[in-house]
This record gives sequence, C-alpha cells and structure tokens, in this order.
Amino acid sequence: MHAALVAHHPQIWWLAPFSLLDETIVVFASEFGRTPGTQGSDGRDHHPFAFSVWMAGGGIKGGTVHGATDELGFHAVEDRHYVTDIHATILKQLGLDSRRLEIPGRKRLAIDHGTPIDAILG
Repeated sequence: MHAALVAHHPQIWWLAPFSLLDETIVVFASEFGRTPGTQGSDGRDHHPFAFSVWMAGGGIKGGTVHGATDELGFHAVEDRHYVTDIHATILKQLGLDSRRLEIPGRKRLAIDHGTPIDAILG
C-alpha cells in the first residue's frame, strides 16, 4: 500500500491486514477543486479546471499518480479527465455499466457516461 496515503489517511489502514482493500474501493473526492490563489479577502473560489481525487483498493494501482496541472495548478495539462471518467472507473471496478443504470423515463446523454481510466487500474 502507498505509504504516504496511509500516513495521511490512517482510517483506511485497518482494511489492509484483512485484505479488505482487494474488495473495497476508497474514494476521496470533492465536487470542485479550489483556485490556486486567493480571491482577495474572500478566500479561494470553486475551480472546475483542475482538482485532485485519490482512490485506493478495489483494483486501483497503488502509488500511481495520473495527470498533472500547469505550474500554477490552474489547468489540467496531462492525462486530463472529466468527473464522469472517475464515475466510469468506479463502476467498471464494481462490474457495472453506466449505460444500463438509468432511471426509467430519464435518458442520459452519451457524454454523461465517461470512459474508465484504465491507466490507474491494476
């Protein structure tokens, strides 16, 4: 298991000795990133152009860093993904297909499904 992840998030440590991370996906994400700089005295604003997500277990490669931002952390510049790609990755690991998960009478657009991020899967 990735040592830095365990050091900063010890609440997942108890999963490892019981091999529960083999069958459990832990996802830490938010709805938005934050702007790299402050907005005057108002703090940092919502920022949809670059944000971080960490995942562990459930077939996610341990210790993998995927993607990068520019030097300011303002824009994703390498291995860019949309949030629906994260959803598709989690669903794939759960053995589910987002195209078959629909609320009756509410059709989703094709762009809403995303593509699994195979580069982070073990």
